[in-house]
Amino acid sequence: MTTQSRQGGRIRTDLLGVYLNDHLAGATIGTERAQYMARALQGSPLGKALAPIAAEIAEDRRSLLAIMSRLGVSPHRYKVGAAWVSEKAGRLKPNGRIVARSPLTNVLELEFLRLGVEGKAAGWRLLLRLADDDGRLDRRELEELFERAQRQLRTLEELRLQEGQDALRAA
Repeated sequence: MTTQSRQGGRIRTDLLGVYLNDHLAGATIGTERAQYMARALQGSPLGKALAPIAAEIAEDRRSLLAIMSRLGVSPHRYKVGAAWVSEKAGRLKPNGRIVARSPLTNVLELEFLRLGVEGKAAGWRLLLRLADDDGRLDRRELEELFERAQRQLRTLEELRLQEGQDALRAA
């Protein structure tokens, strides 16, 4: 299945649907993990820094769903469900501690979030390229989403480096 573009080429809407659903699965994992971290660290400086990022990541997921709707792409519930379950299962990984969080937990979870946001930014970049070919894609909205992802990356990287320094330096 294809859609005629304004520039005469064709957009493979079948493959675009697969691509967007894969990003939706990633956005589900990222949203769940960011919200979990913000709750688990509530009241701490890291938790306070993560709370607005977690809210933005959830908002970005809603934006993706809206874009998918405009493109006529239905969410694949099995992918979303599998992503949700895998995020929950990821919390069960051993961390070298019986009950408490390891000092490295924050570092690794921030790295995980950073990788997810990098993937999200890559998705927004590709959709920006397609915006000239498909009037259902709003270039301004996608530019804003991409810029927000870039801000999230900068913040997550700074938090990751600080947490890593704190965790790995001898007291």
